[in-house]
Amino acid sequence: MIEKIFVTQGIRRIELEEFLKKELEKAGFTGVDIIKTPIVTKVVINVVKPGLAIGRSGQTIKNLTEIMEKQFGIENPQIEIRGIEKPDLDAEAVVNKIKSLIERGFSWRSVIYKVLNDIVDAGAEGVEIIIKGKLTGKGGRKKKIRIIYGYMKKVGDQVKLVDYGKTDAYTKAGAIGIRVRIVRPNTVFPDKINIKEYLLQRGKIKESATTIEEVIEKGEENKVKEETEKATEKQNEEKKEKRTRQKKKQKEDKKLKEGENEKSNEA
Repeated sequence: MIEKIFVTQGIRRIELEEFLKKELEKAGFTGVDIIKTPIVTKVVINVVKPGLAIGRSGQTIKNLTEIMEKQFGIENPQIEIRGIEKPDLDAEAVVNKIKSLIERGFSWRSVIYKVLNDIVDAGAEGVEIIIKGKLTGKGGRKKKIRIIYGYMKKVGDQVKLVDYGKTDAYTKAGAIGIRVRIVRPNTVFPDKINIKEYLLQRGKIKESATTIEEVIEKGEENKVKEETEKATEKQNEEKKEKRTRQKKKQKEDKKLKEGENEKSNEA
């Protein structure tokens, strides 16, 4: 059945990723893309340090090509090494960096906050780092720490726009799970609302407003203006009611005086 073919291909892909992750750990392996063409099968390997992945005179690539063809059954593999321009914005590169530092004995707390600052400085719109497991020494209970910054999507199809990476670090105290989510710069989510367009549609501002600050300022001015108009209307209504009460009282006083005058004339 055709389903078995797809299952077999998926299993081979996972096995290939695990193999490359071990072989290219020092080079900072983050992922692999396989593109089939009529002539060759293009294998694009993403790494942080391309030099280590290529090896001396391309020896590492030659060895990987032979292994892919014999062990994983990839026909005519052509390997391309792609370097990551900004490793601090790649979730897989970040989790591997955290894992390496923690396993070398650095404090998880200092590592997490340093990595978070690096990601924010790189321009990320949102970051979430979750670390859980044996964070304390021997005999301590497991803990879960969640550190967030900026805007983050957790549900819906829009989660595909969030870069996600996970791995496990193994220390003397025990295993530690690491999960990282990054919203890269200039990521546009479909449900994001443009404040200026929204306020223009509602008639709260004029088209002359250009920046968000002006939009907010204009919106605040309109709000103050509306509140002032409401307060003025309320004061006018109160004055009108007061005048009505005064006229009514004057009429009652007049009638009362006229009645008293009539009684005095009769007497």
